[in-house]
Amino acid sequence: MLKSSNKTDVNTTELVISIDAATFEEAVEKEYQRQKKNIQIKGFRKGKVTRKLAEKEFGEGAFYEGAINALLGPELDAAIRETELEIVDRPNVEVLSIDKENGVELKAVCVTKPVIEISDYKGLKAVKSVNAITDEDVDKQVEMIRKRNARIVSVDDRAAQMDDEVIIDFEGFFGDEAFEGGKGEDHPLKLGSGQFIPGFEDQIVGHNIGDEFDVNVKFPEDYQMKDYAGKDATFKCKLKSISYEELPEINDDLIKDATDFETVEEYRNDIRTKLEVAAVKQADSNFENELMNKLIEKVESPIPNCMYEQRIDNIMRSFEQQLQQQGMDLKLYCQYTGMDAESLRETYRDRAESEVKLRLALEKIAELENIEVSDEDINNGLGEIAAANNIDIETVKRFIPADEYALDLRVQKALELVKENAVAEEAPAEEKAE
Repeated sequence: MLKSSNKTDVNTTELVISIDAATFEEAVEKEYQRQKKNIQIKGFRKGKVTRKLAEKEFGEGAFYEGAINALLGPELDAAIRETELEIVDRPNVEVLSIDKENGVELKAVCVTKPVIEISDYKGLKAVKSVNAITDEDVDKQVEMIRKRNARIVSVDDRAAQMDDEVIIDFEGFFGDEAFEGGKGEDHPLKLGSGQFIPGFEDQIVGHNIGDEFDVNVKFPEDYQMKDYAGKDATFKCKLKSISYEELPEINDDLIKDATDFETVEEYRNDIRTKLEVAAVKQADSNFENELMNKLIEKVESPIPNCMYEQRIDNIMRSFEQQLQQQGMDLKLYCQYTGMDAESLRETYRDRAESEVKLRLALEKIAELENIEVSDEDINNGLGEIAAANNIDIETVKRFIPADEYALDLRVQKALELVKENAVAEEAPAEEKAE
């Protein structure tokens, strides 16, 4: 039972919980029965040692730890419910006293959710400017259809030029010693793409098929593999083939063959329409991001660091899943980037802090505005998640508790309320020009 509750610091409350002697004795007996089959003392068969004998052999407290662990969860949950604390981290529990006659007294230090104060969230001002779509923007999209239908033409009567696609063999050396990862055979390389170290591709230009030559370069000072950074290297190369893209002419015939349109004009009109829709969406997104940043700036209450760490944990887990989908793991990624897991975590800290603050701000707005969601809202939302993942809704409900999802929906509605009450401003002329 809860004996006392005291707020000892901002976002910290200490609970003192007492467990009476009878309840503790019952838990100790259950723990003895659980361990009994594995207890062995010389002169007794395994599983036949009495509790009294076991306590004499191993000490009176032999079964105390297991008994307390069994009682802790329910007792702590009951105390937290009684105090109506909203905790954000696993409580730190300390045993204050323990004996058979008086039972157990525990102290649980709980980190609680911060109380957020927020005002003036209606009428926020943010820039909302839709970029005008130009003929040049359309031209860039049309050019992509040419590149997708380009013909690769092999060259054998001239030297390599920028924008050519070449096939090379190469091997890198520091002095006379070849270095790891510096060798490749039949490697395709588009000259001018910047795929290799600065200066490498320039030195292939002017060579003919069959030429063997050295390329001398210096690894950048900030190169991801620190052992190579700033070093001079020589690559022994052989040029094996040269080719280039021959782009087709944009005309109605190409458009008929490559798209669902009949003419270039129809195709260009469709591109313009799609770009205009995208520009509106981008303006909406920028507007929303600026509003969210203004909400984040309003959150000044002290926030427990554990909330930031938990958010970073979630981001890291999502990133690891993305790596796995690409056939890579976190260890290999860190090797490529020259980072360790801890330094990678730190790159996400600013993002995590912003996301935590934004979430707290929107939850508070939902509370202040008495925003509610219906069972129908919840079921519709979970149903959409189920359909998107091709699973049944009951499976989704097992992984996403309804009360947590309801809070997510309330937060989303709070953001919509902020957007609906915000004031959209035009970007200054110099920003629009840029």
